[in-house]
Formats: sequence, C-alpha cells, structure tokens
Amino acid sequence: MGWPFSPSGALALGAPQARTVSGLVSAYADRLERAEQLRTRAVGSWKLPKAPLRAPAPPRKKPELATERGHITGKGLPPVITQVPTEDKVVFLTIDDGAEKDPELLRMMRELDIPYSSFLTDYVSRDDYGYFRTMRKEGARIQNHSVTHKEMPRLSLAEQRKEICDQQDILEKEIGERPTMFRPPYGAYNRDTLKAAAECGVDVVPLWTAEAFADRMEWGRGDGKLHPGDIILTHFRGKGQWGGSMTDMVRLVVRTATEQGYAIGRLEDYV
Repeated sequence: MGWPFSPSGALALGAPQARTVSGLVSAYADRLERAEQLRTRAVGSWKLPKAPLRAPAPPRKKPELATERGHITGKGLPPVITQVPTEDKVVFLTIDDGAEKDPELLRMMRELDIPYSSFLTDYVSRDDYGYFRTMRKEGARIQNHSVTHKEMPRLSLAEQRKEICDQQDILEKEIGERPTMFRPPYGAYNRDTLKAAAECGVDVVPLWTAEAFADRMEWGRGDGKLHPGDIILTHFRGKGQWGGSMTDMVRLVVRTATEQGYAIGRLEDYV
C-alpha cells in the first residue's frame, strides 16, 4: 500500500500513522547516536588521536570512468584507473590477496566503521573463506585478484581468462556475489588481461596511487600527499612480513587521511 498524499502533494498522515513514522525516525536517530558513541570510544582503544572523518554521502550518479593516460585502452575493454574522478575529499582503502587473516582487523574496522574493499587471490584465501564471509557480512566488499597470483602478461589469453574467470566463479560461490572489479597481481597487465577481464564480466581495473605498510606510506606522486579519489593499496600481512600488524597499518592510514582532511570512503559507492 502506498503512502497517502494530500492534494497539495504533501504527505498526509493520520495521527496513529504519524506517530509510527515519528517513532521509526526517532529509533533510527537513537541507533545512529549509539553507534557514534561506540565509535568515539573505539578511537581511544585503537590509539588514534582523532576519529576518522565520515565520508560524504555517495554520489547519486557514479562518475564516468575512463582509462587514465599511459594505460592501455580500447573498445570493449574495462577502464584502468588509479584514482576516482571526484572532488570529494575522500580516498579508498583496498587490501590485496588474503594471506593474513587477523581477527583484530575485522574488529577494528567494525568498531571504527571504516569501509574498505578486499581483492582476493584464491590460493592464499581458500584455507578460510569464512573469514572473508564475515568481512563481507560486516560491510566490506570482495573483489577479484586472480586464482594463483601469477604475473598476467606472462600468460596466454586463455590462461589469463582462466585466472580471472575461475576466481569470479569461486568468489561467487564462497562469498555470494560476483565481483565487478579485477586488480592484476603486481599491477602488471597487457591488452589480453583487459580482454579476458571483460569476458569474465569485470567492469573496471583499479590500480593505486599510494601503498600502505605497517610503518610507512609509499607515494606514487612526488608531493607525498593524498588527492581526492586516490586509491590506497595495502596487503593482508602480519608481523612476520611487516614488523607490524594489520591494525598498525590501518592506524597509519587513518591518521594520514585524517591529518590531511580526507575521509575513507567505499570504492564501490563511486565505481
């Protein structure tokens, strides 16, 4: 049954119905306030000087994507990007491969309400896809990073298609949705990579403008600063590889973004 409207076009509600709507709005506001209180308390427990900035509302219409200068382009090929075209002071955190499965990462991202996208490789993720199902349930998005993490240009078109399409199938089965993005291992690709990705249903190939580690940021630009729409790369790694934890990495990214006036947004809201 639709909402009743007055002749003037205004919403016309009877008293009981008005009270119901008012109660729903009030309950929603209360939930938001409680969530923000929990987030504020989490800032201290995760040793952050400030709360992460809240991302702006997603655009009503996603920006039109085009392959960036210096990258391979062609009719029917998905665009290759390192940055989302936007004027919003927002950047995007993406985590590759799936090797380290730190439960503290899930807790930190949940408590601080930080959006992120994971690009999974099957051979290091398959021992615990349950970890990534939990991640997806809590709001992260799951994308494709190939089956075996081979350098794509070293493979034939058929081999690349298998690496990408098989991982599409695996993630659809394990996570419950088919990815729309593919990130080639090492950022290495050729025209066959893009052709195979298109044949496997991939809409965009996102690379990156900065890389985060537990103890430092590495910049693709000489100014060492974030810019609107930047895509940040990091990996599922632990102290054995980094000398730091996944939560150390997130702390560094959040601190860097916040100090520079940027919020962390969800890549899929823009792409």
